[in-house]
Amino acid sequence: MRGLGLASVGKGDAAAHLRPTSDRVRESIFNLLQNGGYGDPVEGARVLDLFAGTGALGLEALSRGADHCVFVDSGRVAGRLIADNIQRARVSDDVRVIARDAQRLGPNPDTPATLVFLDPPYGKGLGARGLAAATKGGWIDLGALVVWEEAGEQDAPTGFSKLDARRYGETWVTVLRFEA
Repeated sequence: MRGLGLASVGKGDAAAHLRPTSDRVRESIFNLLQNGGYGDPVEGARVLDLFAGTGALGLEALSRGADHCVFVDSGRVAGRLIADNIQRARVSDDVRVIARDAQRLGPNPDTPATLVFLDPPYGKGLGARGLAAATKGGWIDLGALVVWEEAGEQDAPTGFSKLDARRYGETWVTVLRFEA
């Protein structure tokens, strides 16, 4: 978030599977979203931040004009970091935090997301399961963009189309669109 110091996990918390998105990758993601031919998917967006960690991606989206963000993470350390960062960013009226496993999201009681950030622990297959749970529960709006951060390029699951995939060091960012 431009100029705002967020609560940090340092180099990460392996026990909690926290691996913070580097500033460079986060900036690259938002440059891709805003200059990649998608219009401006951030302005006015309803964001779903799955495997939210520190909440940095969702908070960045809010700082760039998103209307609302739902943060989902089951970790206690992540929950504390997200709460601290929400307070620092002064956006408590624009967020909802769900302390739940993203793979067991359940039904959505609210408006579905138009922009989804998916940043699961790398190499465990959790991203596909979290995305499937969000889809089944009605958390993702038709036409929504999904930004999936992983150790490798991801294939589009059923109901999604792959729009782009880019490598930033050890991180791959795959952009999908929800179509069914």
